[in-house]
This record gives sequence, C-alpha cells and structure tokens, in this order.
Amino acid sequence: MGASDDTLTSIEICAGAGGQAIGLHQAGFRHLALVEIDQYAAATLRRNIAQRDGWEFEREFCDIIHNDVNDFKPLVELDKPLGYLGRELRRGELGLLAGGVPCPPFSHAGKQLGKDDERDLFPRMLDLVDELHPQAVMIENVRGIKDDKFADYRDWVVARLEGGVAKDPQTGIERTHEGADYKVCGWRVLEASDFGVPQLRPRAILVAIRKDVLGSQSFQWPKPQRDIVTVREALDASMKARYRPFLKQGGQTGQSAKDALKRWQDMSGNIAPTLVGGSKKHGGADLGPSRAKAAWGLLGVNALGVANSPADMDQKNSAERDLFRPAGPMITVAQAAIIQGFPPEWDFEGDRKTERTGKTAQYRQVGNAFPPPVAHAVGEAIAQVLTAGRISRRSPQDPVS
Repeated sequence: MGASDDTLTSIEICAGAGGQAIGLHQAGFRHLALVEIDQYAAATLRRNIAQRDGWEFEREFCDIIHNDVNDFKPLVELDKPLGYLGRELRRGELGLLAGGVPCPPFSHAGKQLGKDDERDLFPRMLDLVDELHPQAVMIENVRGIKDDKFADYRDWVVARLEGGVAKDPQTGIERTHEGADYKVCGWRVLEASDFGVPQLRPRAILVAIRKDVLGSQSFQWPKPQRDIVTVREALDASMKARYRPFLKQGGQTGQSAKDALKRWQDMSGNIAPTLVGGSKKHGGADLGPSRAKAAWGLLGVNALGVANSPADMDQKNSAERDLFRPAGPMITVAQAAIIQGFPPEWDFEGDRKTERTGKTAQYRQVGNAFPPPVAHAVGEAIAQVLTAGRISRRSPQDPVS
C-alpha cells in the first residue's frame, strides 16, 4: 500500500458535513484530508468516519482538520496520510483537490459581492492548486457565479488554471497568466433533481484535469441518471413512521393523524425548493426565505421551522407543533438530509446543550451541503479520466495492478 498503488486520493477543503466527501467516496476516491472551519461540521465528519462501514481507509489515513483553510499546509502538516504514503505528500501526487468554496459571494440570496466578499476562497483554492498540482480539480459553487457580472472573475479563474489573458480581480489590470498546466473541462451548471435528489438545487461545477493526465482523452460530463424523485417518494417512509404512534392510538387522535398524513401525501408529489442553510449570525432553523416557504407550503410542509426528532418530540411534547399544525408537518433534520441526498445513516452533530445551537447547527450543515449524488456523478466522470490516464502512462513492463 502507498503512493504507487492505484488508489484515487483526494483532499477536500470547505468539506462541511460531508456531502461532497460522501459522493466522491462513492465514486472511488479515498480522502487524505477533509478541511472544515465549522466545529459542528468537523465533528459530524469525525463521528461518521469513525463508525460507518466502508470508510476504513479514512479512519486510518485521513486527517479531519478543523481549521481555516487559509492556514492549511498540506505538504508539511498532514499526519495520518503518512501511514499510507510512507512519507509526506509530494507535489503532483494527489489525485483530486475538491472544494465547495463558500457561496455567499455569488449567491442570488446575498449581495453578490464576489471578490469583495471576505468569504471568497477561490484565490486560496487556486493557491492550493499551485502548491499541490493535483491530477484533477473540482470546484463547486452556486449558479450565481455564472451570471454575466462575474464573467471577468470566471475568466481569471480559468486563466489561473490553463493560462491566458484575464483581468486581475483585485487590481482590474489585464495581464497574461502562465496557468498551471490544466485543461478546464467546463464550468457546468448541474441540476440536482436530474441525479435523484428531490430538490431544485442547481450547482455550478468547474472541472479541470492536468494536461499530462488528460492527454488525448476528453472529459465527459455526467448525464441525468434517473427519473425525478418527489418529496413524497423520498419522505413517505419516514413521515409514516413519525405519524405511526398517533395512528395506533385510534379515536380522534388517530383520525387526526390519518387526515394530516393523507393531506401531506396528496400535496407532496413534486420536488422541493432549494434548502437554505442560513446565516450563522441570524435566526434559527427554518426552510428559507418567503418564496421558499410558500413553495414548501404547496408541498404540504410547514416551513416556519424544523421539527424535533421523534425522540426529542416525545421529550418536549412538541407533537402539535411538529406534526399537527394546519399548515402541515415540519420536516426533521434527518428528513432535510434525505431531501439533500444524504444516506439515511449519516448523523449530524451540534451542541446538544441548547436547541438553537443543536438542531440549528445540524440543519445548517444540511442546508449548506453539496448533494452527494451530484458529487458522485461528477466524481465518477473524473475518476474515469484519471484511471484511464494512469493506464496509458504505464510502460509495457509495468504491472496492471
């Protein structure tokens, strides 16, 4: 085992609660480091990697780094990957550098300050590309980055990767960039609902492959893989489970539960609006701005908050709030995660001392995530190129595996 085997290695920045990490893992990548500044999201990564089947490689060889990515030094500070590599990571050795850099600088829901937003981490991502020189790069962001107002910014990102003339986003001065020996394969907007996610969630994804790896190949963007999945299809089992204790009581309570469940089932035969994680500074957990709340209402869901888990509902006696309001049931964090495409066994950490920093922190991780099925589809397309490139670069004397 080591850097010479056929393992597709990856490092992910701004990893959040693991949406992209899950998808890339499913696509065959094995993570050497997951970097995340939010303490609760980092705790979510640690918890799941420590106990989930199939994540044995990451348990032994992946660093989960709770830190600012601006302070991340992958060529000198990795710890667990030393056990896999037998030494420090070398420039050019990593398979994939991925990151869902913060979206507020480009989001239609924000002020779209772009380069003037302190949360813009595209420059740091590109510096890491220069430092690591991975075989492939994958950057995910909101659809807003494709707006005309950010054309110069996108041109600058592409020029940093493959060379060309572009305006420096800070100075506005046009200059020629040497590039980093990559071919930018596109900056494509993919709709999550085309990949089995029961949610309207378009994401802008940039893929770049190192030229010596790509060779004569062409990167093929993933095509829609399955029929649209509705909210009812995704949540029917869990919603029935939430109402089941009341259905069993019979009488007026049972009838109320039956009516509420049927009303939700009749209304929920469409996909959900985009889940919004919300600001860390303002408000608790709810399902987004007024337009999103109205769209949830058409699906029979009360979007004014997030429901307690079934266990917490019993403890807090919140059934009336969570399930029986006239506007319909609220969804739980676990149900929101299903809407986002997370596997049902994935758990989310939060400060369990208070509801605000517990449930709200958990929901925020879900709402800000990159849907795993989309990351899986793009990751498979990247993996196919990297694997083919490795085979083509082997000499006839080299073993196939």
